[in-house]
Amino acid sequence: MGSTTAAAAAATRNYAIVTAAYWGFTLTDGALRMLVLLHFFRLGYSPFTLAFLFLLYEAAGIGANLVGGWLATRFGIARMLAVGLGTQILGFLLLSALAPGWSEALSVAWVVAAQGICGVAKDLTKTASKSAIKLTAGEASGRLFRWVAWFTGSKNAMKGCGFFLGGVLLQALGFRGALWVMAAALGVVLAGVVLSLPPLMGRAKASKSIKEFFGKSRGVNLLAAARVVLFGARDVWFVVGLPVFLYAEGWNFPMVGGFLALWTIGYGLVQAAAPALVRRSTDGLATEVPAARLWSLLLALVPAALAGALLAGVARPDVVVTVGLGVFGFAFAVNSSVHSYLVLAYAGSTKAAEDVGFYYAANAAGRFGGILLSGLLYGWGGLPACLLGSAMMLALCWLVTLALPLTLPVPLATRPP
Repeated sequence: MGSTTAAAAAATRNYAIVTAAYWGFTLTDGALRMLVLLHFFRLGYSPFTLAFLFLLYEAAGIGANLVGGWLATRFGIARMLAVGLGTQILGFLLLSALAPGWSEALSVAWVVAAQGICGVAKDLTKTASKSAIKLTAGEASGRLFRWVAWFTGSKNAMKGCGFFLGGVLLQALGFRGALWVMAAALGVVLAGVVLSLPPLMGRAKASKSIKEFFGKSRGVNLLAAARVVLFGARDVWFVVGLPVFLYAEGWNFPMVGGFLALWTIGYGLVQAAAPALVRRSTDGLATEVPAARLWSLLLALVPAALAGALLAGVARPDVVVTVGLGVFGFAFAVNSSVHSYLVLAYAGSTKAAEDVGFYYAANAAGRFGGILLSGLLYGWGGLPACLLGSAMMLALCWLVTLALPLTLPVPLATRPP
């Protein structure tokens, strides 16, 4: 009994440390996005160029998730978390070396490369952190859903705070000074991870071949496909289209950054509360999978309705869009939380990091496509085109969820912790 209590306490402690470390990382990562977006928009860069600045950030994440999951299994989750934090610090320092006198072409190339390093850092850190949840939550499906929902929701709330922080730091310290402060703060977080977590936490026998590595369960494969279009459907309007639209409607930078921050914070709070909004089942799937299908269908209707309203020429389109996207954020948060739980439920216990890495590689692929389309569609048809693209992606997401299995390869209750 005493050993069981001690193990549970150690698991809770490690979960708390990983969550706190990821909070610190996400705070600076959100700030970085606003720093880059607002700084270069102020310099006169076009919407498509702004989107291009983030493309390598997302593209690098595809490979980082795949490789990071394998590395976390091979060398341990704690080590990969530390590598991710250190890589982010390197990316910040490279960005801070950008000189005002450089040509636009050189500046864009430098920022894209540095953003690629930060993209690798983000997804190494995310894969390691979410794999740690599977490891520390053990076999209890109820605890797994609660822990992953709280982790994901609080992380996104922190990202929203980061959007606001980025605007404040840019205003107070300038582009370079803000990056230096964020690098120093992450250095403190990195030291805490190295000193607090067991270095071999989560280490297991990694896959030895490409065939073995990509031999995922049907549930993981389908969720990965759904994740591509789910997050593409968000970023197709969120990254470039919405900020530029609001600015064109007369909003200033603090107003735009403030709305994006509030939207993301609210989205994160709903994610954290998702277990209370979804009826639970004893097997972890019987009610959760139908919930994923229902919420995907409801979500698809929102951007379609918003696009129709804008095309109809409603008065105060900025108000209609912000209210409508508040509704979108609520439904999207529940969807994202349920999907994040399901992939861990479907994932194997011994190689959870590889399954999670594969899933979040799909996430990065979706964001990459969404960012590219955000710049292209906004230039072609404004925000209505972005919203219509979002609706079509979400309809596809719903169709994929219809094929999700209602049974696990191994019953959750009999899996080893």
